[in-house]
Amino acid sequence: MAYKTLLTVLTDSSIAKAPLEHIIALATAQDAHAAVLCLGVDRTQTGYYYAGANAVIIQETLNRARAEAGDVLNHVKDVMGQSAVRWSADEGVAQIADLNRHVAHRARFTDLVVLPRPYGENRGGEVEAIVEAALFEGDAPVLVVPDEGVAKGKPENILVAWNESVEAMTAIRRALPFLTAAELVRIVIIDPPSHGPERSDPGGMLSQMLTRHGVKCEIDVLSKTMNRVSDVLNRHAMDTASDMIVMGAYGHSRFREAILGGATRNMLEKSDVPVFMAR
Repeated sequence: MAYKTLLTVLTDSSIAKAPLEHIIALATAQDAHAAVLCLGVDRTQTGYYYAGANAVIIQETLNRARAEAGDVLNHVKDVMGQSAVRWSADEGVAQIADLNRHVAHRARFTDLVVLPRPYGENRGGEVEAIVEAALFEGDAPVLVVPDEGVAKGKPENILVAWNESVEAMTAIRRALPFLTAAELVRIVIIDPPSHGPERSDPGGMLSQMLTRHGVKCEIDVLSKTMNRVSDVLNRHAMDTASDMIVMGAYGHSRFREAILGGATRNMLEKSDVPVFMAR
């Protein structure tokens, strides 16, 4: 079991370093094909120009988006051309309001999408939209990688965030190629419910299932000693030198996550290791 088709979607060469390094490392370890979609984004809002607006202005925004896509494509060719993996790169232009369709179409035929962190400096709103499009419309697992750190094609120590949710189980099943190849998988449970179905043995059934796949598991039951669950997970990942975090994505609606925050958003903002998400 392995990921054979990998995809990354890039809109800015200034944040392309990490996803390209990771997709090369993964393609090498998995003997996979690495595909790169270089998009120039027309950030003009739909309906912004009134009827009869100057066509020169509209053409200028398209030309700028094409130029951005070309710059990213040239950067990708320089980087990927120095690797030994099988790869391909395409360029295109998308309006910000129509970005989901372009990303979802490619993600739908991909085993794993590798993307840069959507929050931080030099990130436009399109980076977050790409992550959501791959997860929701593309129904693909996503690996969000931090800007710094060593790219590992075969993570050895993986932390699995387990809260008995459907999203968490979906992420675990999608991450099995990583989990079965890891040296150790830590099933992390934070403040398990005292009246839940696993109250007498938190994580026991999940550990049993993974062990039958040949996964080497340990169960870590933690207290919520910090305000956010994501902070506890991140600290434990650092304390245990984890190479990757596996978690379900967006337990709440995306609108609620954006307004109130949530474990998914906080994790993507602060994690220093790659975060594997699916739902």
